[in-house]
Amino acid sequence: MSATCAMHCLDFARHERGRGGADGPDRIVARTGPYRHLVDGSTDKRLSFVRALRHKAGVPRFRLFLFLPPVALAAATALSQVEGVSRGVTPLAGGGAFEVTGIQVDVGGATAEAARLSGWRLAQRKAWGQLSRRLGAGGGAVGDGTLDQLVTGILVEREQIGPKRYIATLGVQFDRIRAASLLGVSAYLEQSPPMLVIPVQFSGGTGQVFESRTRWQEAWARFRTGNSAVDYIRPAGNGADPLLLTLGQTTRPGRGWWRAIIDQYGATDVLIPTVRLQRQWPGGPVIGQFQARYGPDNRLLGSFALKVGSADGLPQLLDAGVRRLDALYARGFREGAIVPDGALRPPPAPERPAEEEIVADPLAGIIADIAPAAGAGVAITVQFDTPSASSIPNTETAVRGIPGVRQAATTSTALGGVSVMRVVFDGDPATLRTALESRGWQVVGSGQTIRIRRAPQLPPPDLSEAG
Repeated sequence: MSATCAMHCLDFARHERGRGGADGPDRIVARTGPYRHLVDGSTDKRLSFVRALRHKAGVPRFRLFLFLPPVALAAATALSQVEGVSRGVTPLAGGGAFEVTGIQVDVGGATAEAARLSGWRLAQRKAWGQLSRRLGAGGGAVGDGTLDQLVTGILVEREQIGPKRYIATLGVQFDRIRAASLLGVSAYLEQSPPMLVIPVQFSGGTGQVFESRTRWQEAWARFRTGNSAVDYIRPAGNGADPLLLTLGQTTRPGRGWWRAIIDQYGATDVLIPTVRLQRQWPGGPVIGQFQARYGPDNRLLGSFALKVGSADGLPQLLDAGVRRLDALYARGFREGAIVPDGALRPPPAPERPAEEEIVADPLAGIIADIAPAAGAGVAITVQFDTPSASSIPNTETAVRGIPGVRQAATTSTALGGVSVMRVVFDGDPATLRTALESRGWQVVGSGQTIRIRRAPQLPPPDLSEAG
């Protein structure tokens, strides 16, 4: 078929779905154009070239391909990396309780509920004994009433409930403060510096971190860190985590970018627990090869392998791997094999350059010695009455007329009250006081703060009465 024919078919063909007719629900028919002679007068007939084009396709349709500019493609790629419904697992908080896991119970009872309650009671007793021995308290037993006050939660790892029997593997959480006070030990454990965890999973030849939700990420999110000697910082895997914490980043030793990343999460270094899953056949045994790696150089601390009989036991396999890796990391910190990389610390603040000493001009000292003598003077605060506006300039003029007064200026004005004047006087303030009194002023106060007022004028004596 020629290209011109195909173009005409695209222009004048329409895809009809689900409308019945002799040709079935899916058909392409020509309505107008140069190929209208292929349409029968009574019924629509399928075009001959469509059968060849359909070949093995179940539904005939024409697809429209859009050619987008590179910027739009890059934006779409970034959006597809950030968005996703199967990304992100919130880690469980595990710092507020002592925890004992793996307690197996097999008890019976009059009813299923009674058997379950008996199993939980037994698990509390067993867990308390293990906790006290682990903390070095000897493993002494306490009453059920006391245990009920100490236990904060029962973790059901696996359970089977029958009419009169209860079989389960449980975990028990104890209040850290109360249990420590009863055992006489410290309630706080010495932990390592905060370490950023990047769980890497290889499955089917593909490595993943946070690009999508993985079983390895879920196992680390389930891990309770209350009894761990390592201070883990476990990202949830959403937001910017898939863009910052990638598989490629774990192979880049550049400290500059690593420093920027761990600073975002408040960590001092990075741990890279790695697992390689090998499935023997679909649904069959699964072998997990675990590696404890750390640091920007992705150094190997230790490794081991675990195997589970079927794919249904993969969560238990990964949980056991997390516990083993935690023990490896804790031993590495305890023995000094893991030391936070000093190059990941923020660079020290630059030291301020020492200020250069400025050589003074030899004449400056002479001028400085002469300047105080030229501008010498004592500042004296003078309070005076201002019954009217004209009394202010009159008082200033009277004070300026005293020999030795260099400056007299009113700094605070209160008409009808007491104003304040600042006077610079060359000499002893007592000399100024004597000069004011000699000019008819009454002076109250001493030192550099005085108050002046005009002395009352006495009337002259009446000479006629005297005669």
